[in-house]
Formats: sequence, structure tokens, C-alpha cells
Amino acid sequence: MITTWPVVTETSYLLGKRLGVSSQLRFISVLETGYIEVFDLQTSHLIRIRQLIKQYEDLPMDLADASLVLLAEELGHGQILSTDTRNFKTYRWKNHHPFQNLLLPDD
Repeated sequence: MITTWPVVTETSYLLGKRLGVSSQLRFISVLETGYIEVFDLQTSHLIRIRQLIKQYEDLPMDLADASLVLLAEELGHGQILSTDTRNFKTYRWKNHHPFQNLLLPDD
């Protein structure tokens, strides 16, 4: 599994807010094991992230979502695990490839 730092930040925040600090700490412990790799966004990626946020401003797209679209483009596939089913049915990687959300049996 691979994700991005903006998604890690958002996930940690939501876990803490909804389930408490202990869930945040468990999530961080999983990250420490290396089971989930965190993609290192570079300054050069910001141009594409800005383009994506502008392209999907009507949804709107946030930094975490844009970083995942960029990651799909970098990896060359759109397999994703996301609870954000509405937006990731709309988003396209490389502007025309749909995502396959592994949480949804229909995708």
C-alpha cells in the first residue's frame, strides 16, 4: 500500500476527531512498520497538483485528493482504497482514466 503525506495528515486528523487519540496512535504505529509506504511529493509535483485542483474546483478537490491523483499518474494505475466514493468516481488520472476503488465491489 502507498499513500501521500497529505492523506496521512487528513487521516490522522479524522481518526483523532472521530475515534480519539488512541486510533491516531495506532495509525501512526502502522506507518512505523512500513506496511504503508508514503510517497515523497516533490516541489516539482506542485505544478500538476495546482492543475488538478483548478480542473476539479467545482467539486472541489483538496490537496489530499490531488496528491492521490498525482500518485496514480506516477504509478501508472488507478487502483485506490477510498471512502470518498463520489469524488473518486469523477476524478480521472492522466485526465481520462477512471479510478478503481477497491472498497467498492462494482468498480
